[in-house]
Amino acid sequence: MQLVVARIGRAHGIKGEVTVEVRTDEPELRLGPGAVLTTDPASAGPLTIETGRVHSGRLLLRFEGVRDRNGAEALRNTLLIADVDPAELPEEPDEYYDHQLMDLDVVLTDGTEVGRITEITHLPSQDLFIVERPDGTEVMIPFVEQIVTEIDLEAQRAVIDPPPGLIDDRAEIASARDDEPGDDTENADDTENAGDAN
Repeated sequence: MQLVVARIGRAHGIKGEVTVEVRTDEPELRLGPGAVLTTDPASAGPLTIETGRVHSGRLLLRFEGVRDRNGAEALRNTLLIADVDPAELPEEPDEYYDHQLMDLDVVLTDGTEVGRITEITHLPSQDLFIVERPDGTEVMIPFVEQIVTEIDLEAQRAVIDPPPGLIDDRAEIASARDDEPGDDTENADDTENAGDAN
């Protein structure tokens, strides 16, 4: 199975280093020196990682054969792809690979359907599920224990218990619908608070 593990960003310095947007929970394993990665577009690779280091919170990589800024800039926006055994599992029982989480149904604790995971974004502070709702809109769900209460791979679902305002914009809609003459001030406050929650 092939998985996207990073996207190359801009060149860093003049010696061929590039910044990368990490898309794996295991950068040490997938993006370590010696790793050989295929690419999208395929014409840019395969690429072999020569060195890696963290600078100002960002991972910097240098690839074999890329020695200057021009070569690094030519790789910008290239996706790095690793070959992964589909049966391979993370070492920790509460960790998951992106391919295990993709397309899981997302439901509330009471079983209400929220949508389907279409993308996982890895940020420095936390990971985010990008969830497509039945109406085609998207919502971002932080992948933290307080919100994502259960991952059931057998049932192909993720159970979430979101705080008010994270996925539910009905408070603002209900406030507008319930407007009564003379109640403008109270309803305006309700709407503002609902907006703040989002």
